[in-house]
Amino acid sequence: MSLRTEPRVVEDLRVRLRATRWPDTPAGWSLGVDVDYLRDLINYWADEFDWSAQESEIDRLPNLRVEVGGLGIHVIHARAADRAGPVMPLLLNHGWPDSFWRYLKVIPLLSDPGAHGGDPADAFDVIVPDMPGFGYSDQPAHAHDSIAVAMLWAELMTELGYDEFGTAGGDMGSHVSRYLALDQPERVVAVHRTDAGLPRYWGDPEELDDTERAWIETGAVWARTEGAYAAMHSTKPVTAAVGLTDSPAGLAAWIVEKLRAWSDCGGDVETAFTRDEILTLLTQYWVTGSIGSSMRMYHANAAIPLDQYTRHVDVPSGFSLFGGDVLKPPRAWLERTANVVSVTEPEHGGHFAPFEQPERYAQELQDFFRPFRGGFAG
Repeated sequence: MSLRTEPRVVEDLRVRLRATRWPDTPAGWSLGVDVDYLRDLINYWADEFDWSAQESEIDRLPNLRVEVGGLGIHVIHARAADRAGPVMPLLLNHGWPDSFWRYLKVIPLLSDPGAHGGDPADAFDVIVPDMPGFGYSDQPAHAHDSIAVAMLWAELMTELGYDEFGTAGGDMGSHVSRYLALDQPERVVAVHRTDAGLPRYWGDPEELDDTERAWIETGAVWARTEGAYAAMHSTKPVTAAVGLTDSPAGLAAWIVEKLRAWSDCGGDVETAFTRDEILTLLTQYWVTGSIGSSMRMYHANAAIPLDQYTRHVDVPSGFSLFGGDVLKPPRAWLERTANVVSVTEPEHGGHFAPFEQPERYAQELQDFFRPFRGGFAG
């Protein structure tokens, strides 16, 4: 499967970038994106960024298109380089505002660790799909929620020839991984997550301990001060999507502000991501026209009943809670909702840990899943 963009699409993008109308705003990030920074990024995107070179790199990956649930799903399927021992299939689930992009740096580390200074026995068959409405997957007429995506991925893994597998994810992908473990426990041997999502609890607060109540209170404060994007996505996503689909500068503002706020970058987004890495993600969103369809998944997830969030995952569960991420859950909540066998707290890395700290993230997965490899053939 080739992901090449038609030249006319790229030229139209450059024309739009050069014609950006800029607002009169204060300098800095206090009211949202720093327009001075964004203007510089947009100029680079229009005149210097080499999208063709980035596409060439992505085209070297084993890209597939698989039909499941009536949708065409884009999947990277990187088979383990060393198949002498047990090879576990590992399904990786991205979040928003990203795509398979989240895992670009860890795919080779996980599928061929021996080539990167690791133990060849730790190799996985790595499966990274774009969720419906994201990246190069089809955009469904009605958005799927995380439960529906999990069921779709169960079908996907069957299509790829895997009866059992491990799964991991963050952000929306954390929920997809969780629902896979909840609803397909006979197939998911273990599940790894980098977060527990935003705090949602429908029971008696007196049943929670102090750390859980504090986490919920912190989450409420975060929602009031940082969660306006999610309120828009969950209620009126199409209104915002019109502008973001029409203006690449608007798209960049919407996404880059989150890359900075949610990463462990100390306030300088380009300490976590290079300019070309940022623009690779933005250009994927632009050429696929997927910003609106990706936002609509929030609307679908908002309708999930609250009692789903406290269902207990019996499948062995591990958590890597990176120090720079948003709203780290307390151990008590993790144990309330999952069969916790491992919790680690890497000091560095944020919400996009697989991209920010790929070596450490790969090591976290290798260490966690190692005890569960025995049932897989080489």
